[in-house]
Amino acid sequence: MRRLLSSLPVWLAALWWGSMTTIGFWVVPMLFANLPSPALAGNMAAKLFAAQTWVALACGLTLLLVLRSNQALAPVEKAPSALLFIVGGMLLALLSQYGVAPHIVARDNLALWHSVGTALYVAQWLCAGVTFKKMQSV
Repeated sequence: MRRLLSSLPVWLAALWWGSMTTIGFWVVPMLFANLPSPALAGNMAAKLFAAQTWVALACGLTLLLVLRSNQALAPVEKAPSALLFIVGGMLLALLSQYGVAPHIVARDNLALWHSVGTALYVAQWLCAGVTFKKMQSV
């Protein structure tokens, strides 16, 4: 049981990074390539990105709880550097969902807000990837 719990941070980070990779770099492009209209694909992509935000928050919060628990499952010296990327990724997810997505859905200066949203998604993906790498080296 202890061994299973000690691998929890790696699994959480893998879920976060892997789900972002799958949704953002495979599923959403497939929607735009295969659905009959960009509007239909965009609506479905918005729902997937919203769901991905909740996955990011759940994984991030659980990672924070695991790294801050009294009986640390990960060595304490790895936690401070990982915390920056975990919190950063979570904040980027929230900013994308509640700051950028409403502008994209409203089609308000779509090129600008889509570019900002893409940059925030890639930055969050990098945070999740660094977190995953740091959790592997524990």
